[in-house]
Amino acid sequence: MDKLHAMSIFVRVIERGSFSAVARELQTTQPTISKVLRALERQLGGKLIARSTRKLSLTDEGQRYYNECRTILAAVDAAEHSFQSGRETVAGPLRIGSSVSFGRLQIAPRLTAFLERYPQVQIDLQLSDQNQDLVSEGLDVSLRIGALSDSGMIARPIGVTHRITVAAPAYLERHPAPLAPADLRLHNCLQFNLLSSQNLWTYEKDGQRHEVRIQGNAQSNNSEAIREMVLGGLGIALSPVWLFSEDLKAGRVVALLQDYRTQPLPMHAVFPANRRQSARIHAFVDHMAQALATAPELMPVR
Repeated sequence: MDKLHAMSIFVRVIERGSFSAVARELQTTQPTISKVLRALERQLGGKLIARSTRKLSLTDEGQRYYNECRTILAAVDAAEHSFQSGRETVAGPLRIGSSVSFGRLQIAPRLTAFLERYPQVQIDLQLSDQNQDLVSEGLDVSLRIGALSDSGMIARPIGVTHRITVAAPAYLERHPAPLAPADLRLHNCLQFNLLSSQNLWTYEKDGQRHEVRIQGNAQSNNSEAIREMVLGGLGIALSPVWLFSEDLKAGRVVALLQDYRTQPLPMHAVFPANRRQSARIHAFVDHMAQALATAPELMPVR
């Protein structure tokens, strides 16, 4: 039995919480994964996993072995990467996580150029508006917008996205446009509720900071749902410029409070701390960082 291979499978099964998920990743069968783990348990002389119909859980011995396996595999990975550095081929599967809107509008359109340059990479783009757990979802890298929580992950800054205050002409026909941030208290403001700032919108002008606690009758954890509410004339939103760039050009929305600067949102590429950053991960993150740095739809509206 290849001990390192078995240890790697054991760790992936625990991280994914599923034999079948790991079987799909490795393009093999669930019985094959089970056979490898049974052989590992026999060689160790004890149970690693307490199996049940609902979920997998580690025995006490399994938990200790799992922690040691992660350390060993990370060390082996680091040694291989050190040896191969500079000559590793940009190839193989790459599983990427992102929010739905950013993935659809900013990542997906840039994959053609990336794959033309690196045709041996196979992309799996996983989109969710919840912050995905990179380990349990089997993600190699996730692109995130906004302040990061202290999750023990490794993060690389890849740029910022600016925001804009917008409303549809239909809404402004019924309500006078706000002239200052304080006027937003009189308006129906639509809240994207996954940001840490919650319902506090912050602006700056001439070195003075303006914070407004907004309120409204609708919110969502999906930015494209917020866009649809704005286009329907429901209220005012503070959103990334790229979400409304085409609507601004077409006159479907109007930019408000342009004399005031809004706080930009940082963008990061996030990696699992215990997983090697392969050449394909580095290549993809470099590609996105370069593309986003010059993307006009991420720049402030003038």
